[in-house]
Formats: sequence, C-alpha cells, structure tokens
Amino acid sequence: LYFSPSTARQQNQPQGHYGLTSPISLAPPSDKDHIHTQKLIEAMKPFGVFEDHEELYHRTTVLGKLNNFVREWISELAESKNLPPSITEQVGGKIFTFGSYRLGVHTKGSSDIDALCVAPSHVERSDFFQSFFEKLRNLEEVRNLRAIEDAYVPVIKFEFDGIEIDLVFAKLSLPTVSDDLDLRDDSCLKSLDIRCIRSLNGSRVTDEILRLVPNLENFRLTLRAVKLWAKRRGVYSNIMGFLGGVSWAMLVARICQLYPNALASTLVNKFFLIFSKWDWPKPVLLKRLEESFLNLPVWDPRVNPSDRYHVMPIITPAYPQQNSTYNVSVSTRAVMVEEFQRGLEVTDEILKGNSDWPKLFEPLNFFQKYKHYIVLTASAFTEEHHLNWIGLVESKIRVLVGNLERNEFITIAHVQPQSFPGNKDLYNQSGYVSMWFLGLVFKKAESAVKTNVDLTHGIQSFTDTVYRQASALNILKEGMKIEATYVKRKQLHYFLPAGTLQKRKKQRVSDISQINSGLQCKRSSLGESCLDGSKDRDSRTPSNSSSLNKISKLDISTAETERLYVFEVVGGMWFLISWPNSKSQVSPTEMEATVALRTSGPPIGCTIPGYNTVCQLRTCFVQGQHKLSGTLITDPKSASPKQHYSPTSK
Repeated sequence: LYFSPSTARQQNQPQGHYGLTSPISLAPPSDKDHIHTQKLIEAMKPFGVFEDHEELYHRTTVLGKLNNFVREWISELAESKNLPPSITEQVGGKIFTFGSYRLGVHTKGSSDIDALCVAPSHVERSDFFQSFFEKLRNLEEVRNLRAIEDAYVPVIKFEFDGIEIDLVFAKLSLPTVSDDLDLRDDSCLKSLDIRCIRSLNGSRVTDEILRLVPNLENFRLTLRAVKLWAKRRGVYSNIMGFLGGVSWAMLVARICQLYPNALASTLVNKFFLIFSKWDWPKPVLLKRLEESFLNLPVWDPRVNPSDRYHVMPIITPAYPQQNSTYNVSVSTRAVMVEEFQRGLEVTDEILKGNSDWPKLFEPLNFFQKYKHYIVLTASAFTEEHHLNWIGLVESKIRVLVGNLERNEFITIAHVQPQSFPGNKDLYNQSGYVSMWFLGLVFKKAESAVKTNVDLTHGIQSFTDTVYRQASALNILKEGMKIEATYVKRKQLHYFLPAGTLQKRKKQRVSDISQINSGLQCKRSSLGESCLDGSKDRDSRTPSNSSSLNKISKLDISTAETERLYVFEVVGGMWFLISWPNSKSQVSPTEMEATVALRTSGPPIGCTIPGYNTVCQLRTCFVQGQHKLSGTLITDPKSASPKQHYSPTSK
C-alpha cells in the first residue's frame, strides 16, 4: 500500500516518503452487499451501539447549556480584568466536541462526551482550573467534579445533568472567539503553548478524519462494528497498550479511502484483510505528511530517532502529525494481529454464507487461552484513595508488559484490559481492591535441561515505578498496596467467578459484564488483602475480612502461602506487615507443585529495619513443562542500618 524506494523514484517522490495509493476498488455494491450490511446492523443492535433520539436530544441540550455557561464565565472574567466594554460584549468562547460523539458513533448508555473549551487571549489556564472550576462547583446540575491539572492533557471531569463530560482547555492568540471559528486552520496554533496545542489536537484530528472519508454513513457504521468487535475481543484500550478510539477510527477511515464505494459489510472484511497483512511498522496515513510555517515537532522517523522504535504507528492527519499508538508494544501488537487474522477468517465465512455476523462479536475466552498468568492487584482503604491509586497503577500496567516481554524466555505478555470486582467479606481489612490479569506465553525449552526464568526484576521494576510516581504526585496514602501473583490456569478459579472461567464451545453474544458480579475471592490464612477489582472505577465494591479464617483450604501448600510478604504505607513510612514463617522451608520438589509466590513492596533501596531481602520469582522449564520455583533470601547480618523509608524524602 506504500511506494517502495524503486516506485518512489518512478513517481518522482523522495525515497522514504510514505506516498498513498489511489483507491483499490471503485466497484459499486451489489444486492448481496446490501443484505449482508443489514444483517450486520441486526447483529449489532443487541449491544446498544445505536443511540436513540431521546439520548441524543438530552446530550445536545446539555452541550448547549455548557456552551452558554462558558460564554458567561469568559464575559465575567473579562469584566473582572477591566477590559473595555466594547471587547467584553464580544469576547465569545465556544465548546467543541471531539472523539466518538463528534464522529457520530456514540453508543446507547455511554454518556461521556469529550469536549474542548476554546477561550480568547485574556483567559489563562489558571483561570480555567480556578474560577471556572469554582463556578462549576456551584451549579446544581454538576456532580463528581474533579480537576486533573498535571495530566498530559489537563482536564476537568464532571457530570452535567447526568452526562459525563471530559473538558479540556485551550486559549487562542485572539481577542475574541467567534461562533464560526474553524479550528482546522493551522494559524490558530500560532503562539500557543504545548498544552493548548494538545488540547486542540483532539478536535482538529476528529474534524480532519471526517473530512478525509469518502462516505460518512458507511464510515460510521463500519467504525461502530469495528469498535464493538475490539471491545468484545479485549483489544480496545489505549492505556493498556492496545488501540484507543481515535486509532480505530483512523484505521477504518483508511479502509474507506481504499474502498470508497463499499458498504459496511465489505469494509469490515477488507479491514481485517488489510491489517492482518500490514507490514508493520510501516505507518498508516490518511494523507501525506505536510510541512508548516510553525515548525512544531511532528512524527518523522527520518528526523526523530525515537520515532523509529514505534512498533505500530498510526499517524494523526492534523498538523502537528503525531503517532496515536506510542503505547503499543510488541506483545500487544502480536495480540491484535492475531485478532485481525481471526476476524478475517470469520468474515470470510460470513460473506460465503457459512456463518453469521454474531460470531464476529463473540468475546475472547481470555482465561482459557493461556497456561500461565500473573494476577496484579491494587488496593486502598478508601474509595477516593482507591480511584487515584488504581488510575495510576492502570496507567503503568503497560510498563509491566514491556518489562515482561523483554525477558528472553517470554514471547507474549497479554494483559486483559478489564478489571474485576471484589468480595464484600474483605472490606474491613483491604478496603477497595482492583485486579487485572496478564497471560504469559513462554518459549518452549529446546532441551530437557532445567532453565530458571526470573520474573522478579520486571515485576519489581514496575512496582518501583508506580510507588515513586505516586510519591512524586503526592497521592501515596496509608493502605495503598500492589501485589503480583503468578498462577497457572487451573488456579484462576480462586480469583474469578465460575461463569467467567467456564469454557463454552458456543458462547452467545451477551454482555460480559453480567457475569462479573458475585466474585468469590479466596485467600490464604495470612489474612492479606483480597485480589479483586472492578470493571468500572466508579462502582467499587467494598469488602469485609470477617470470614477470612473460615475459608476452605486451597490446593496449594500451607508452607507456600506462609512465604508471602507485603509492605504497607503507615504514617508515611513503609512497614513490613507479613513475613515468611521461619519454619516454612519448602524443598525444590514441593515448590514445583505450588503456586502463588507474590511480590510487592516499596521501591528498591527502601530499607526495612533489620533485614536485607531479595525475592526471586522463577518459572522452571523441565522437558517442555513450565513449573514455578522461588526463593526468599533473608540475611539479617548483612542488613543496612535501621531506617524507615519515607516516600517524601529524597
């Protein structure tokens, strides 16, 4: 789909330039295509991907109220800064939408809207996060108001009359903002700081995508199908290293460009055909990279060495062009390519009449796919602390994936984007807890020689990163913990409800969230926090620990469970709250038959009084079999001087 160097010379294009081809097919749709497209629509309806008129009207009304509210605030701010009355009356201000709402693929029951507040030059960012924030706080319609000022793209999140809004801010170098302002003009970026440019980029990219697709109706229907498929197959999550909404939209837009007359059923099939065979890391572009007088940094591997390491580049069409998939790793790309190949096989069968469209949307049976898993949990005492804590942990899970896939014995580290709810029986001890799962694929042993695979360094490096950033952001509170547990597939039933693990040959397309309730979490007699989680951050389930000692015995050795250890923040310092029983000496044979070595704790270099500890988590390869072994080395004699680690200290 891109010019080779020889073709580039023939077309008088510079070598290395990613020139775009003309459409692959201009064939008009057939009657059969119309029938398949109608069947595709019917298959998507049970999932609520189509918004009804009542919801659409309500969102439009809310956005109108918010737009008037912004104009009123900007006018009041102009008066407070003693601007002339002639300017105060005309300063304007406007709300732009972007993302799925602006693309026209908003789904039923999904109430969040991405919005941009554009203000004239007299409004500062500090005004947005102070006076505007306080003005929102006084509105009766506003709930769950919170500001995230230190984010990559600073944002205010709130609910306005039941509609969740993510509002970003940008001020232009203009005295007024008119209603007919066109953000696609590059001149609007002149003299802006990088945060304003990032905020504007969401709206500019969305508008450019809509401009570049040949048929909006076919694009929107295809995008709805692809997004539904991606969510059902567990590959819809930018933060976890998969693709986010804008990336999926650009991939679909590229297929629409290549097949401008095709209907949605054909476009879905061609989507899987093209991207299952795509020669990554060649980039996906909707138009040629363009120069600008503003000289802002753009994605260009010929100029920027760091851009050469992007494994699945999908480039935004609006200036300054950026890679929307810099979070993608080798593992997550491999998982997505595998899903593209499955999607191609399924849609080929559907178009041949040998299958039906619901088969495309069957959910991934993640917990039957792998033999080895890591269970990652994050817990905190209060709901507010938990929301902040899991937000940070979740944003860093891709770091753990990267650490694991760099291990020479691991070929795939696949994270399930969904988190899982907890058990009410653990509330008093653990508070609120979230749990994620990572599936592992190990390289097959080439011989019968026993090989130890040490996973500790990658996991500990991940926890170090999370703890240090939490300390830097001043969100580290008492009771915040992270645990990582290695388990085999047969032990997953201790952490998940039976319905989630049940292997079904013919799984109906029902909402997977319905089977996540009633999670029964089993723990060892140490009484540690339960490994649980939540699919939805805003509906955490508290738990109670009163029945911990009444849990039936697990089929792992008592000695093994006694070897677990956990660190906890108390009063701003790290304390050891669980330690291995000195009597629990597990032989290598016994260790190979057990699971659930857990690693957690403060960053490397944080000294626990009286101990110098090293935890090693290993997986052994014996004649092609994967077995767990581990050691915990305690050397009081060689310990560092007694001191407490304080997250606030240097």
